[in-house]
Formats: sequence, structure tokens, C-alpha cells
Amino acid sequence: MTARLVIADDEALIRFHLREVLLALGYLIVGEAADGQQAVALTRQIQPDLVLLDYKMPHLDGIEAATVLHKEGLAPVILLTASASRELAAQARAAGVFGYLVKPFRDGELLPLIEVVLARWQVYQARRKEMLALRERLETRQEIEHAKHVLMEQHGLTEGEAFRRIQQLAMRNRKTMREVAQAILLTHQLSSGER
Repeated sequence: MTARLVIADDEALIRFHLREVLLALGYLIVGEAADGQQAVALTRQIQPDLVLLDYKMPHLDGIEAATVLHKEGLAPVILLTASASRELAAQARAAGVFGYLVKPFRDGELLPLIEVVLARWQVYQARRKEMLALRERLETRQEIEHAKHVLMEQHGLTEGEAFRRIQQLAMRNRKTMREVAQAILLTHQLSSGER
């Protein structure tokens, strides 16, 4: 499948050159932006596979735009810059930039960098989904444990009986055990607050 890219640079000639090189490499250019705000808006709307951001742009610079894109998990970013400073590299790393290319660069440097970034992004997304699923399971377990203790205190149940009660309520009401636990906790909180 052809990767879909967004290019963001405030210089039209650089955008044109990048577009031509990337098209020749077989990539699909799905959007172009002249500033960081446009780049973020386009990325939110189009959801490309990768965004190439110039560092120096009006409204939002490349670091600021990359930070937004990374926090929202929208697309990996390759930062294009004339600076090879440690400070800018550290800022790029902190912003979640996946690739860094110093201008002027050779056209042949783009293909391997893009392919590596796309592969790393897939691994990153898989790990992120895994982490979110683990967090969800942990939160569910914590809420169920807390609800069990509420039932044990209120009704003098054993831990196993409290767990079975949550299970039965979930099956009877066609809810998840987490939803039942949340309802038990909310009811307990409301009744405790009224006293």
C-alpha cells in the first residue's frame, strides 16, 4: 500500500521540490501546508501515514506542531531543519519526532528514512494499543476489587460470593462486570454522602 504523506513548509519552492521527489519515490501526497497550524489541521482531517514538517514555520513551528501530533497519536513526524544542534535534536526527541533530516539533504536520503519511520510507527502504535488495553484491564480489576469490598462490608459476603454477585448482575443486566462494579461504587458513594 502506498504511504500517504503531508508536507509542511512555509517555502513554496521547497514544498514543490519535496512533492516531486516524494511522488517519484512512489508516495502519495495527500496534503500540503504553509504553517504549523495548517499542518495540524490537515493531519487531523486527512489522517496521513506520515507528516514532514519544516522546523521554522509561522503560527506553530515544527516542534510545536510535532508535539500536538504526537500527543494526539495522529501520525509520525519527520522534522526538516537547517540546524544540526544538540538542543534542537533534544527538543525534537521530546516532541515525539520519529525522524530528523538536516537541510540541505540528498533526495536519496528520504526513502530509507521514511520507510524506517513508517515501520517504527507501526511498532509504536501496536505497543500503545497494548499499553492502553493493559491500563483498561488494570482499571477494571481495581474497580471490581473495590466493588467486591463494598459488597463484603455491606452484606457480609465472602470475597467469592461478592465476585459471583457482580458476575450474576452483569449477566442478568447484560452489562460488563466493570459497569456493574461502577454502579455499585456509585450507589455506595451516593449513600455514604447522604449520611
